[in-house]
Amino acid sequence: MMNVKTKAVVLRSLKYGERQLVVDMFCEQCGRVSFICSVPVSAKGKLKKQLFQPMTLLELEFDHRPARSLQHLRDVRLVSPYASIPFNPHKLSITLFLAEFLYYSTRDEQLNPSLFAYVQHSMEWLDGCRGSCANFHLVFMLRLSRFIGFYPNLENYHPGNCFDLREGAFCEHAPLHGNFLDPRESRLIGLLMRIDYMTMHLLRMSKTERNRCIDVLIEYYRLHIPAFPELKSLAVLRELF
Repeated sequence: MMNVKTKAVVLRSLKYGERQLVVDMFCEQCGRVSFICSVPVSAKGKLKKQLFQPMTLLELEFDHRPARSLQHLRDVRLVSPYASIPFNPHKLSITLFLAEFLYYSTRDEQLNPSLFAYVQHSMEWLDGCRGSCANFHLVFMLRLSRFIGFYPNLENYHPGNCFDLREGAFCEHAPLHGNFLDPRESRLIGLLMRIDYMTMHLLRMSKTERNRCIDVLIEYYRLHIPAFPELKSLAVLRELF
């Protein structure tokens, strides 16, 4: 048993019985951890259900018992409340999608402070964003791959190249398998790889192009992460962006 104090981001919470939640989190100090939490009926209890909304940033203390699949929290508090995400339907839809996406893409992640820092920075940036955030989830998904081991190689890109989704690299000729993008779509992925949150508004895309990009990125993750499922929250995102 080891006492752990760490920051964490909530990925998913499910009701368990009448007064308990099973909460999956990604923790700065120990990667993916699942908790069983008793949520009191009265308003006086410390573990309020609102703390476990998707992508909430928390500070935790718990006794880590490796033999247990579900850990018990000793203390939990907000890092800082979001100022705009809960009240902005576009940001909230992005947040719900990213929580589901991270739940599956980080299933096997252990200690990875750089990945946690990236997620925390991204959510704080989204909360403070006052301009368009239509491309945010695309930039987030593509850059996340850097932290989990299969970021695309941009070095060999030349106009007219195809993009091999299996190898994560641009190539002069189409590969023999079917998991690749033609030169037109490869160019769009190349542009997406060059932007960040500050410059993402400069990449103008139609709704059709944006939805095609997210399909490509999800296909890319499916090729590199076993048993990556259909995402239920994707339908709402398609309608909004």
